[in-house]
Amino acid sequence: MMKKIIFALGGLLLLVLPPVEAALTIHITEGVDSAMPIAVVPFAWDATAKPPVVLTDVIAADLARSGRFAPLSDKDLIERPVESAGVNHALWKNKGTDFIVVGKVQLDPRGGYNVQFELVDIIKGTVAVGKSYQVKAEELRRLAHIISDVIYQTITGQRGASDTYLAYITITKDRAGKDINRLAISDVDGYNEQVLFESPWPIISPSWSPDGTRLAYVTVMKGHAELFVRNIVSKNVQRIAAFQGLNNAPAWSPDGRRLALTLSKDGNAEIYVMDLATQKIQRVTNTYAIDTEATWMPDGTSLLFTSDRGGKPQIYRVRVDTNGTVGTVQRLTFDGDYNARANVAPDGKRVAFVHGSGGKFRIAVLDLESDQFSILTDTQLDESPSFAPNGGMIVYETEAQGRGMLVITSADGRAKQRLSFQSGDVRQPAWSPFKTN
Repeated sequence: MMKKIIFALGGLLLLVLPPVEAALTIHITEGVDSAMPIAVVPFAWDATAKPPVVLTDVIAADLARSGRFAPLSDKDLIERPVESAGVNHALWKNKGTDFIVVGKVQLDPRGGYNVQFELVDIIKGTVAVGKSYQVKAEELRRLAHIISDVIYQTITGQRGASDTYLAYITITKDRAGKDINRLAISDVDGYNEQVLFESPWPIISPSWSPDGTRLAYVTVMKGHAELFVRNIVSKNVQRIAAFQGLNNAPAWSPDGRRLALTLSKDGNAEIYVMDLATQKIQRVTNTYAIDTEATWMPDGTSLLFTSDRGGKPQIYRVRVDTNGTVGTVQRLTFDGDYNARANVAPDGKRVAFVHGSGGKFRIAVLDLESDQFSILTDTQLDESPSFAPNGGMIVYETEAQGRGMLVITSADGRAKQRLSFQSGDVRQPAWSPFKTN
């Protein structure tokens, strides 16, 4: 049965802009041979003018990005039905295609567009899901991401992550050759970029709040780092930490009430936890070593962090209770000379991090239950891994030809897409939580 949805913007959705050219250019660098074939047939369009957004192009790209699906190319579409009743099941079954997406886009006499789509299960001979939407022109691109996520969840049983944001830092040059640093967010395919903050001084370490409404980040002004929190809806900014020395590496607790951060106000880089309501801080580590880059486990009871207390940077775990009790520190990584910048999967079962060995720095994943260690990337200067909120993909920073760019990889490392600027650098990505509305 077709479900009808009135698609209205509100809250975070006020951030959605009219379709524009992508600030980040996407290149598919690797695919997955074992990905599920799926046919995304161009939706019927009842007007003579070119549609503002080709929904099926966006949907197919979203599904391919996940690494779970291999959308058929246009030349491989053996028929082009626009509704489930017109699908020749036997024809698609013989081609080995399990699912086909069909739909229509029509002008709404009241303004905007009516969009219908159906996901047809070829094997079962049924409509797996069907929905219709009423949207404005500026909402079409986001609707494509939403449809992608509906398809993804219907087939896999897991929530899709196409309708989310990436936060990142861009660095370009002005006419005088000086750096322009920007904190920006965009859709996961690089479209609808919004610059939240611009500075001649370095910006580092963006970190999303659990509700996706705020970003913590660090600005280094005249050699001194200060930590800020910016509300991406209201644009309000609050300075959180400006202690003497380092004020670095913010990480939100899962309940959004605390920030883990690195401070050196007492002379050495240590991990602290700040209660955001009172701004009281709790010291977590106290050693001669450099302790930094804390990240929370999803249950909010422990932190992972980077420390060189063993002679070289490795990842450690420590329990931190809200009553101020700090547990015994446990070392988690042992392979290679360098393991740092941990990021925990939403289910708490895997940790992505930067693994250094033989002068090469790559993204690796450690399964916390089995202790299985795997390297996902084959480039040499990879940094800042960040899991998608469904745990199915990881975005990270790499460098090629002297420029920083982002790569989105499936969590098994088999499918990759590169996002880069025509000029300048893009660095330090952070994948947002799921949108709440």
